[in-house]
Formats: sequence, C-alpha cells, structure tokens
Amino acid sequence: MKDKYKVCSLFAGIGGIDLAFQQAGFEIVWANELDSDACKTYRYNFQNTVLTEGDIRKINADDIPDFYILTAGFPCQSFSVCGNRKGFADERGNLFFEIMRIVDAKKPKIIFLENVANLTEHDNG
Repeated sequence: MKDKYKVCSLFAGIGGIDLAFQQAGFEIVWANELDSDACKTYRYNFQNTVLTEGDIRKINADDIPDFYILTAGFPCQSFSVCGNRKGFADERGNLFFEIMRIVDAKKPKIIFLENVANLTEHDNG
C-alpha cells in the first residue's frame, strides 16, 4: 500500500480491531476509549496513535483528525441475548448514535462496526 489509509477507532478497547488494521498496513491516527485500564494497554500497544480517554459523548468531531475508515466495537450488552436486550432504550445502546454523529461530521469512506449478531433484530432492525 503506497499511502496508508488512515483509521479512526471508536470504543477502541485494548486495540484488537486496530491491531488487525495495523497489521494489514493501515495507520490508526486517532482512537477513543472510556475504560482507563483498557487505555493503559492500548497506549502500550499503539504508542504512535493519539488516544483520547473519556466519554465519546464529550468528543467534538472537529477535534478528530481526518481519516478514511471509521471502526467501532461499541457496547453489546443492550443487544446481546446474554444482556438486558433493551436495545436503544438502554443508555449503552444509544452509544450507536454517537458513532453516527461522528460519521455525519467526518464522512468516512468506510465504516467498520463490530457487535453481536442480535443487533440486527433489535428496534425493528
């Protein structure tokens, strides 16, 4: 790959999705994660990536550098058969709309979302 495609990672966790993209030759330019323990591991593994630790609802999309691909492994408890299955009625389920807020603002060419299969059956699909 001549010029690396730039990736923005939401709900980055410890960086599992990001590792796959990095190993495929992509550049992770910015990431966000709420969990402080996950952030410690992420920073260790991705020392060249800007990681913003904190609530995604407080992130200003203008503060995110330009990117080509958006990835997000957002919370699954609201949609999983093992969780409370409240879908978008659960605060964690509504975090999906934070992804869409950033998509609307930044207009990535590719969106890669990771979640449980049951997501497609919630709230009328």
